[in-house]
Amino acid sequence: NEIRVIYNFVNCELYHRNPDPAARAAYATPDQKILVHLSNFRPVKRVLDVVRVFAQVRREIPSRLLMIGDGPDRGPAEHLARELGVEKDALFSGKQNRIPELLAIADLMLLPSEHEGFGLAALEAMACGVPAVATRTGGIPELITDGEDGLLAPVGDIEGMGAHALSLLSDPARWAQFSAAARHTAETRFCSTSIIPLYE
Repeated sequence: NEIRVIYNFVNCELYHRNPDPAARAAYATPDQKILVHLSNFRPVKRVLDVVRVFAQVRREIPSRLLMIGDGPDRGPAEHLARELGVEKDALFSGKQNRIPELLAIADLMLLPSEHEGFGLAALEAMACGVPAVATRTGGIPELITDGEDGLLAPVGDIEGMGAHALSLLSDPARWAQFSAAARHTAETRFCSTSIIPLYE
């Protein structure tokens, strides 16, 4: 029989960018970039890679890391942040009900998963105009078009992900282009108003 894929979706009215500097002020100074990771902190999410990539970025660019979620690898990730000397700029916020508000002020999503069925966290970020640096695994390449609305790297390529992150965060014009493309992808391909009727 014919197989048709119906993708996951995001509420594009709920998830959108917040350009208000006051909203960012609680988490970063005006000169700092905000990187974000959102997951259940299981080993498959490679949370320690997030911290390592962030440490690489922070050496070059003033930045903060928002770690949203909880799970078995939270403790090891906090320990690694201390080991790498980035604990003051890595905020482990635990499980949150305000995910749309936090994603709306971020500059970059880090998603270094070993396996990922789809990458819903990346889609929620994209709807907020936040490009993702992610791994080329599972369904992620069906969501992110490498070099257009995000950047992909092989699983475990911390150096490559760090270089991708720096290439966006150090170039405001390129970041703006990727940010607009990420929002456009969410709006045109994955909004709930388009996808839910397909399920129905």
